[in-house]
Amino acid sequence: MSTTPELIHSYISAGLECTHLHVEGDGQHFTAVIVSPAFAGKRPIQRHQLVYAALGDRMREEIHALSMKTLTPDEYQG
Repeated sequence: MSTTPELIHSYISAGLECTHLHVEGDGQHFTAVIVSPAFAGKRPIQRHQLVYAALGDRMREEIHALSMKTLTPDEYQG
């Protein structure tokens, strides 16, 4: 089964509280805008690690490339 933006959306939302989540992609390369209160006080690399943790082994096995913009709800509103 091919990985879709909808699958990635479901993986991330199942493992990370998101107030906004948008994923696009072509089956190989994906982009995501992820807004989560869990990102508050975290550096960008720490935010990405939270997303990678939500994706688990899928990041190595199913997802070839994921570019993400990670924001707190306050950053997204501003």
